[in-house]
Amino acid sequence: MSRKKHGHHGGAWKVAYADFVTAMMALFLCLWLTSQDTRIKQAIERAFRNPFASVTKESTGIIPNKETQAVKSNSGNFDSASAVELRMLRRIVQDLSTSLQTSDQNGPQNVQLELTPEGLRIHIFDRAKKSVFMPDSTDFTPYGRWVFTTLAWEVSRYDNLLIDLEGHTEKGSKSKREDYGSWELSADRANASRRLLQQHGVNPAQVRKVTGMADTTPLPDHPPEDEVNRRVTVLLKVKTSSASL
Repeated sequence: MSRKKHGHHGGAWKVAYADFVTAMMALFLCLWLTSQDTRIKQAIERAFRNPFASVTKESTGIIPNKETQAVKSNSGNFDSASAVELRMLRRIVQDLSTSLQTSDQNGPQNVQLELTPEGLRIHIFDRAKKSVFMPDSTDFTPYGRWVFTTLAWEVSRYDNLLIDLEGHTEKGSKSKREDYGSWELSADRANASRRLLQQHGVNPAQVRKVTGMADTTPLPDHPPEDEVNRRVTVLLKVKTSSASL
């Protein structure tokens, strides 16, 4: 009887030790989080808040991986932008690459980030398999709303950015109404994008231009009829003290 009682009390320390180890792990995790820079803290926050963001096989978790940024840089002269401005644009590229990563890394991407001599050009594609807008409409899908609200969250952190918005359609797209074609749809989608950006923190004074381009500007190396041309393009430029870019 005494042995059983002694054995029962002898196992209690294991439970206490397990609780202690768990508490220490939680403490170390909290200490690690508090010691990280703002970028990593924001990435962790977005990972819990954004339902469409996910960890991919090409990333090292929710912390940005510099080697997997989906960015295409055109050759050009960047002398017009200072080193500080260029670093800021690259920082935005890195943050957006992390925020807008998707689970389907093998399929076509819905967001393309492109550093150009003009600034940071962001193509948001309205693909059939992952649409940004409802068909023939300016109403956002849940995915499209998430993309633009995430973009607004990033852009609103920089009050020295100027924004140009362009709506585009593919050639040959048919409208349900004779008096509402590609020109109207592309312009209205660009304007709907502006409204959504402003609803989520972008200063209206940052928006410089909202344009509907219809099917007049297809992407290079793509047929004009390709759905990839159905997109909204956001151009971010750095506002300088002397003049606007």
